[in-house]
Amino acid sequence: MTRLLMRILLALAFIGTGWGLARAQRPDPDFILSIDAPGGATTVRCVRGCKLVWSERGVNPNSTPISSFEYNCSGGARCVSGQIAGWVDR
Repeated sequence: MTRLLMRILLALAFIGTGWGLARAQRPDPDFILSIDAPGGATTVRCVRGCKLVWSERGVNPNSTPISSFEYNCSGGARCVSGQIAGWVDR
């Protein structure tokens, strides 16, 4: 009986150790975005690990990816959604 109890405790210790080590190795994100959208202009900024291009009508092959840009809309209370293309910066 004591031997069975020791095996169960040892198995639980191994499972707990493996679970703890797996959680400790959580990877960092590939990129981080910051979006500031007050009432007027919207600013999209790549904080780390990416480059961005405005791509409302498709990606322009001549455009240069940048880290930050701003877009504005005028008229109504709500802007039409835009599209942003992004690349992981390596």
